[in-house]
Amino acid sequence: MRPRIVTLFLFTGGMFWIGGPVSYAQPKKGLSPEEAQAQAVAKGGAFLKSTQAADGSWGTGPTATGMTGIVVTSLLKSGLTPDDPAVAKALKFIETLIDEKDGHIAGPNSKVGGHNYPTCINLIALATADPEWKKYGKAIEKAAAYLIKLQWDESEGKKPEEVIYGGAGYGGGTRPDLSNTHFFLDALMAAKVPTTDPAFKKALIFVSRCQNFKSEFQDQPWAGKINDGSFIYTAAGDTRGATPDDGTRPGYGSMTYAGMKCLIQSGISKEDARVKKSLDWLKTHYSVDVNPGMPEGSGPRGLYYYLWTMANSLTVLGEEEFMSADGVKHIWRNDITSSLVNRQKKDGSWSNDISNWMETNPDLCTAYALNTLSLCKVKAK
Repeated sequence: MRPRIVTLFLFTGGMFWIGGPVSYAQPKKGLSPEEAQAQAVAKGGAFLKSTQAADGSWGTGPTATGMTGIVVTSLLKSGLTPDDPAVAKALKFIETLIDEKDGHIAGPNSKVGGHNYPTCINLIALATADPEWKKYGKAIEKAAAYLIKLQWDESEGKKPEEVIYGGAGYGGGTRPDLSNTHFFLDALMAAKVPTTDPAFKKALIFVSRCQNFKSEFQDQPWAGKINDGSFIYTAAGDTRGATPDDGTRPGYGSMTYAGMKCLIQSGISKEDARVKKSLDWLKTHYSVDVNPGMPEGSGPRGLYYYLWTMANSLTVLGEEEFMSADGVKHIWRNDITSSLVNRQKKDGSWSNDISNWMETNPDLCTAYALNTLSLCKVKAK
């Protein structure tokens, strides 16, 4: 069942908010769009501060090693400084995860099979807190070098013709997927690794193999069955929503935005057929209310991860407007902002009723939302 959508009407004199379940926050009447956004960000930040653990982390057990970095980045991008008590405490926690010898940022008792994701997330958090690398430069450089070692390539005895080549998974020995690979490339970008580095070229091989687009770069037998330009979770054996009986592997929104972003980050032109084909799919499936391509009846499955990936990818694309296939020009930042502001809970949090990908966790979804809003700042006219 799809969620009830709250409609935001903008007028010269302010806003009128119509509908919406009572569990959702109602911005004060007369707020301008930028004021409503600022209010949502402030409330979200306050919520996250209220749920921080005594050791400075968010999440429980192993999840804290990855979730804390996402939250820290969201607070910093929302305007807090590294000196803010909550941020400073969280950074201290991340510091305890740094392995001085190997370089990962996944904790002293962690296993290599879970090193990639938290190292990527925490590297980005440290780079956001210390953009000039005065404090964390050494840790960032070592973490980037460690991540590159985890990438599936010749160092693991893999050849370019093998389907897992160039991808990144959760860590050493785990199969690669597009979600981990796009975080991997984001981390390399944050670590100032030049896009001419072989890691980007290798990642491009894996990313291209995750697209439903038969081309010289995509040799998988299922690629031409749908051939719509969408991206799947991984070409390396996990179908995630595919229909095995007919051999197809349908793509979906969050992975298609991630795939497009990876192509551009790896130096591929917007005029390249792979980028154009992915944009065709995204234009046909433009939405800020659902993660398009999810199985029918899934509702807003993975919505907050999707919106974060959408905002990241369209920022990398560099377009202020996005024209959907029906010819409508969308100010995508405003669309995403309205979607998020309308879904904020009274306590300042965001969360999903659908449990997939941990989205019932309000700390995670609130961090997703704040990271997304930082890319969608409404500008006063």
